[in-house]
Parts: sequence; structure tokens; C-alpha cells
Amino acid sequence: MKKTQPILTVIASFIFCSIMYGQEKPKEWDINFYGYARADYIFDSRKSAYVREYQLNLYPLDVAKDANGEDKNATGSSNFLSVVSRLGVKFKGPDVFKAKISGNLEGDFFGNTEVNAAASGTGSIGLFRLRHATIKLDWAKTSLTLGQTWYPTFVPEVFPGVANFNTGIMFNPFGWAGQIRLRQKISEQLSFDLVAYKDREFTASSVSGTAPNAPTFNSSVPTLHGQFQFKNKKIIAGLGAEYQSLKPVIESGGLASDEKLNSTTVFGYFKYANEAIVTKLYGISGGNLTHLVMLGGYGSYANSNGIDSYKPTKTTAFWVDIASNKSKIAPGLFAGYSKNNGLSNSGYKALYMRGLNGTTRAIDNVWRVSARVDFKENKFKLTPELEYTGATWGAMDSSAKVVSAKENVGNFRALVSATYSF
Repeated sequence: MKKTQPILTVIASFIFCSIMYGQEKPKEWDINFYGYARADYIFDSRKSAYVREYQLNLYPLDVAKDANGEDKNATGSSNFLSVVSRLGVKFKGPDVFKAKISGNLEGDFFGNTEVNAAASGTGSIGLFRLRHATIKLDWAKTSLTLGQTWYPTFVPEVFPGVANFNTGIMFNPFGWAGQIRLRQKISEQLSFDLVAYKDREFTASSVSGTAPNAPTFNSSVPTLHGQFQFKNKKIIAGLGAEYQSLKPVIESGGLASDEKLNSTTVFGYFKYANEAIVTKLYGISGGNLTHLVMLGGYGSYANSNGIDSYKPTKTTAFWVDIASNKSKIAPGLFAGYSKNNGLSNSGYKALYMRGLNGTTRAIDNVWRVSARVDFKENKFKLTPELEYTGATWGAMDSSAKVVSAKENVGNFRALVSATYSF
């Protein structure tokens, strides 16, 4: 018995030390990788305005008749792509200024520019591009986000669940911007965001001969955004507005120019989700929405002093998305509509906007309906989707509104998307 006592004492001491000192300590640093590999198989019935080898379709192109009266744009296309495959990392470390701190880096292989047929080797399709790069400091009721992330008009909790990588583009804002975002909790369910941002990848149109994104660079004032959001277990709802002041050029007609392009935007959204269904609604109306990958832009006006001034075109858009919330098989429906409301002043000199065909014709409206079914198993998802996008083109009046010679065109897209996440 005496011989076994030291052994039992050592064992008891080891167990005690393991309990007292061997417990896992809180991690000061934590890093998590995530992403997915994705394959898209795409078939279109009509030539469309697109981004990245038809991966992202915007709207069907206007009628373009040849010498025999045949529409040259009434032709189909197809492609197989994996450029939207994604890689990201989330990380956190020791508290800073009594705030929990975290970060996020994310990119995909979508590139930033199209292939330039006139200059062999240019373009960045298939190359890694930055989506998100953020630093977040989080206090009890206040958070501060610094870096590049979603435009504040893009709501991560309320965007279309379509399979198409366009994510409801033309009807829902899309893109990322360098920003400072302050969020203040007013109550457990209500918060307010104040954001200052600068366009980067998706930008306002530039006046001919100026550098890409020149209107944003030339402006000393960032876009200012405010947004209220209500959120509980089943409902998310919000209202917001923003003010943007750009400077399209620094010289006009050989003279120094300080003319501004000022615009305002208002928007609202709603989401209801339970165990069976998810319903989302969104609406937006504003001027110069080009940077959100939507219809719109601005016009220039000649003045007696020889310096051009600028006014935004106005765009209104809304969409609805209804989908099953089941874990294995989840069908969904999407419908969206966008309207070009033209300029508030007539007699423009030139237009810088999305949805033009030459100098006399433009899009009046775009609409889209699509149906999809998500088949999900563990981290794998297979989604077939059928989509129809219609557009009305026509001749413009002096305020850039489509008033005559209207043509209705449409593109039918069949898509199958396969995604394996990690």
C-alpha cells in the first residue's frame, strides 16, 4: 500500500493540473478559410449587353438590321465558365480600443476588365480580383467597418436568390466600394448606418477622353449614405437615402471647370422568412445609378460661359423574390423591372449613360422573370434556372426619354450552375 501511495499522488496531481491549467485558453487569433468552386453552363437566345464572356447578362441589344432587313442581334450564344469561383479568409485577433476586431479578405477569378480585341493580351478575365477587404471594430452598441465591401444600397440579407451570377443586376444594386461605415444600435431590433464611400470597380461613366472613374477621383466629397434597418427573427426591413456629388471634368472647352454632378437616391427593402418560405422585396429610385450596375447616367449641357454643366438621368427599379426555405430541394421565382425616366431638363448636349444605342436610341425599360430549383446535398448545390429578359428600345426626345419608334426585344437564358463550397 505504501508503494502505491506516491503513484496515486502523482496521478491525482496530474489530473488536478490538467483541470486547472490544461484547459484550452481563449484564442487570441482565429483564421477561417472559405469559398467554393463553381461551374456555370449558359445558353442565350439573343445577343445581349454582357460582362465577362457572357457570364453576366445585362439586357438584350436593340434591333440591328442588315441590308436584307434581318436582325443581326437575333442570334444565340453559349459558354461554359468557372471564373466566379471564390476564395476568402476571415480572421480575428486581440481586442483593440476595447472593441472586438475582425477582418475579411475575399476574391474571385472574374477579373476587372474585358479582353481588348484591339490590343492582344489585354484584359483580366480569369485573373484574381478583390471583392472584400475589411477591418471591423465592434463595441457593445457601435461598430466601425473600414475598407472595401458591398455598396450600402446592396443589402447582404436581402438580395435575389437567383442562380445567375447577375444577382438581380439591373434591378438590384451591385458592387463594392471603399468606405467608412458606422453602425449604431438604437435598440435590440433597430440600427442606423452612416456611410461615406468612393466608387472603385463599378463607376460612373466618364466624359469622352477622361480617365476611367475620373468623376469620382475629381470629387473631394465622398458619397454620403444613411440607412435605418429593423431586424428580428423573421423580418428584416429598411429605408435609406444617399447623396452623391461627382466632378465629371476639371476642364471644359479649354477652361477650368468646377461643375458638379449632384444626385440623390432613396430605397427600401423587406424580407420575411420562416421554416417554409423566404419572401424578399426591394425598390430604388435615384439619379446617375450607373455605378450600381443599373440603367442611368447623366447628360451634359452647353452654357454661355463655354463650360458644360451636368444633370443626372433618373432610374426607378424594383424586384420580388419568393423561394422555398427547405434544406434539400428549394424552388424559387424572381421578377424585376427597371425604368429609364430621363433627364429633368431638356436640351442636353451629350449623354453618358448605360443603355444607349448610338446618339438617338436608348432603353425605355427592362424586365426579367426567372424560375429556379436548388438541389442541395451537404456542401454541394446544383441549380437549373430558366430566365427571360425583355427590353423596350426607342428614339429619345430632348430630355433622353424614349418616346417613339419603340422595339421590344427579349433574351431567353437557360443556365445550370454547380457549386461545391468549403
